[in-house]
Amino acid sequence: MKKICFVVQRYGLEVNGGAELLCRQLAERMTKHYEVSVLTTKAIDYMSWKNEYRKDEEILNGVHVFRFPVKHERKRRSFDAVNLRFLNGGLRNDEEDLWFEEQGPYCPALIEAIRASKNQYEAFIFNTYLYYPSVYGIPQVREKAIFIPDAHDEPFLRFQKVQEEFLSASAILYNTEEEHQLINQKFHIEKTPYEIGGAGVEVVKHPSPEVFREKYKLKDPYIIYVGRIDEGKGCDIMFRYFREYKRRHPGPLKLLLLGKNVIPIPRCEEIRSLGFVSEEDKYAGIEGARFLLLPSRFESLSIVVLEAMSLCVPVLVNGKSDVLRGHCIRSNAGLYYESFEEFEFTTEFLLSERPEISEMRKNGPLYVEENYQWDIIIQKLLSLIQNLPSSS
Repeated sequence: MKKICFVVQRYGLEVNGGAELLCRQLAERMTKHYEVSVLTTKAIDYMSWKNEYRKDEEILNGVHVFRFPVKHERKRRSFDAVNLRFLNGGLRNDEEDLWFEEQGPYCPALIEAIRASKNQYEAFIFNTYLYYPSVYGIPQVREKAIFIPDAHDEPFLRFQKVQEEFLSASAILYNTEEEHQLINQKFHIEKTPYEIGGAGVEVVKHPSPEVFREKYKLKDPYIIYVGRIDEGKGCDIMFRYFREYKRRHPGPLKLLLLGKNVIPIPRCEEIRSLGFVSEEDKYAGIEGARFLLLPSRFESLSIVVLEAMSLCVPVLVNGKSDVLRGHCIRSNAGLYYESFEEFEFTTEFLLSERPEISEMRKNGPLYVEENYQWDIIIQKLLSLIQNLPSSS
């Protein structure tokens, strides 16, 4: 059987992260078609890049995983200093190597392994545009390099190294059409072969919303946020908007949070956090919500939005995210806002009993079924592999 190789900054059952999970899901499903390897680091945590995996290699769900040590952990103060210089426009092009080394995971041994194994694999599938393994790995095997960038509109696309990364890839598997358009606007790579992939959405069997309510003693109607509770996800503004909404519209409605908090959660009756819950409880919690709220401006796909849609739950998202706004427009299963006034209006609309809400609930599963099924996505990746320049 022919071989392919995935390259990603972190890989394993213990790793939390959307891009890393997508890589693992793709790698495991591709074992039906190829002998699959993964080249990655020994890190679990993306903030420190500490070497935590002890084994150099293992077989994980049919995938041969090779792990390489990160040369040094991230030093937050050093990275913050060089990152501030970049954001302020003071980092020269010839200093970009320093930024990527300080951000990490700095793993030269991984790059050497990519170079040394070039002739062993039909294709290398690189995941996430912003990290050292992709930035320095893709140029080593460019004619065999398929890129899953997980990109959104942010300052780091200005790096010369990032432009070279995109120009070096032989094919790209984007998560959404919005991501495809963004990258073409930035780098003018219209001739690079591509597909629109994303991730398959599988909602596992879960307890009923009634069981979920009883378990967590939830008596009032609620809207739900699922994910990391962080300023980078727009949660600080979400708290402010929701509390102002409640001030103007008193009532029993609650905001329910599922996920790890990085920033403090307001201590008030209208907001409740359950922290991490099981997948089953997550789905039951979403299904029992009036709608799912996602305030993030920076999303390259958003599985939780697609999961909510598949559960017939409308979504309300930040309209400043092209990807999230695109999901709502194409599906007609959600609304978006860009100001508090729009947040207030759309919240009132989604809490109403208008017939349009029933239509939204019906439209969500149809959108997910047509666009985000694993069989469709795997076939697109297979097509990109089979049409690589190195395969012709």
